[in-house]
Amino acid sequence: MRIRQHIYRLGAVVALCVIAGACESNAQEQTSKRLQTTAKTSTKWEKKFVKPSKEDLKKKLSPLQYQVTQEDGTERPFHNEYWDNHEAGLYVDVVSGEPLFSSLDKFDSGTGWPSFTKPLEPDNVVEHTDRSHGMIRTEVRSKQGDSHLGHLFPDGPKPTGLRYCMNSASMRFIPVDKLEAEGYGDYVKLFKK
Repeated sequence: MRIRQHIYRLGAVVALCVIAGACESNAQEQTSKRLQTTAKTSTKWEKKFVKPSKEDLKKKLSPLQYQVTQEDGTERPFHNEYWDNHEAGLYVDVVSGEPLFSSLDKFDSGTGWPSFTKPLEPDNVVEHTDRSHGMIRTEVRSKQGDSHLGHLFPDGPKPTGLRYCMNSASMRFIPVDKLEAEGYGDYVKLFKK
């Protein structure tokens, strides 16, 4: 009887490993497709950034911003700054300032967090497999700031079918009428019809 239980357990472990491997392979394939889709609208952002020390970041960021960006935290849904922001503009990394998302790609996912169909600059986001909390997810981080931004899910609307579910605390919103003054003038053309 014990041998049979061990065989069942071993079979379950093997099945989970196979599923995890398939999910990771599928995530890599999805990343390749995403980069092809977003590269068409990209405007290069060429500023160099040196990440401040932990002490300097604690002075610069609010406690919630620090927890989310530096300690991989998650803010509460529906109780964050941008989940229902409908103003036109850009969302940039609160640490580095690198452009991440555009309001043109934002949609109401019903989750209580700002959600986007694609990044504004594919080169400014990095995806990692996240196995925390007993799940396999795709974590999204900023490239230069190495800030935890949120997670990516394959349940978004067309054309990408993706949902970049981000934390408001990891981003700063810049309205279209302030892009030029804040050094993001190259992006104004995206909002002209």
